[in-house]
Amino acid sequence: MNPGELRHKIDIYGNTKVTNELGEISYKFQKIKTIWAAIIPQTGALQRQQADTILTNVTHKIIVRYTAGKGITKDMQIQFRGHRFEIKYILNPYFSNETLELFVQELID
Repeated sequence: MNPGELRHKIDIYGNTKVTNELGEISYKFQKIKTIWAAIIPQTGALQRQQADTILTNVTHKIIVRYTAGKGITKDMQIQFRGHRFEIKYILNPYFSNETLELFVQELID
């Protein structure tokens, strides 16, 4: 693996316990860590909905070093340049423990 390909800094967000002003415990997405990654667009689709609204569906593959991404799980989210991504699948190609491939879908608010 060429380390020069991992040229994008991404933020990993996970659900963490937060105590509110009433003393209740709730969960909130908070930044866990920042790591280097390669981001490769995979597919995209436009769908027309009712009332002339358009729904987009964009997927990407994000490649990270195995040791940096070791604690990443499917319930986490990734943020990059103002875009949020939901993790759909995590793959360890060839079981090499060199890289992890995260297959993600962009979340559009």
